[in-house]
Amino acid sequence: MKQQDKLSLIINSFSTLSSNSMEKMKELVQYVSIDKGELLAELGKKNDLEYFILDGICKSFIYSPDGEDITLSFFMSKSIISPHTIRSENGKSLVNIRTLTPVDLATINAQKFEELMVEDLEIRQFGNAVLRNELINKVQKEIGLASLPGKNRLKNLRAKFPNIENLIPHSDIASYLGITTISLSRLRKQS
Repeated sequence: MKQQDKLSLIINSFSTLSSNSMEKMKELVQYVSIDKGELLAELGKKNDLEYFILDGICKSFIYSPDGEDITLSFFMSKSIISPHTIRSENGKSLVNIRTLTPVDLATINAQKFEELMVEDLEIRQFGNAVLRNELINKVQKEIGLASLPGKNRLKNLRAKFPNIENLIPHSDIASYLGITTISLSRLRKQS
């Protein structure tokens, strides 16, 4: 499948755009391939892009006071990384975003995307749908971390991200679930 077709599929999974609105977005897109382990965004550094993951896996994370990664979110193939407006402040990133596999991306300048949202109702509806989805995901994760035992958190992860355990380091999964890698190993053996 061509990169443009993958991008259209991602966009239309949130909100269907007319060919005219889709073309406006595609005119601003740049396609890039990033190696595994690269940072797309770094805490406190300037970042002005919106990211569409065509293929691959990324994670957003912060560092604990002890310098350990704390995984906040995973972003799989055919998804959108958290919108610029909620992962940055004053143009600087509030999180780190790292590729966990080689990744093919479509990127759009965040300011130009905002301008499109103002001028085009369909693109505004798409942007709002992405924001709503991000909020729902964050609230569900927060509730799960606060109220579910590790076994259920792992079950939810598997439902949301099928096969992820075979694709990325288990330390990232344990961090996302709020458990140790030893606890994750034990839970995996039980299920």
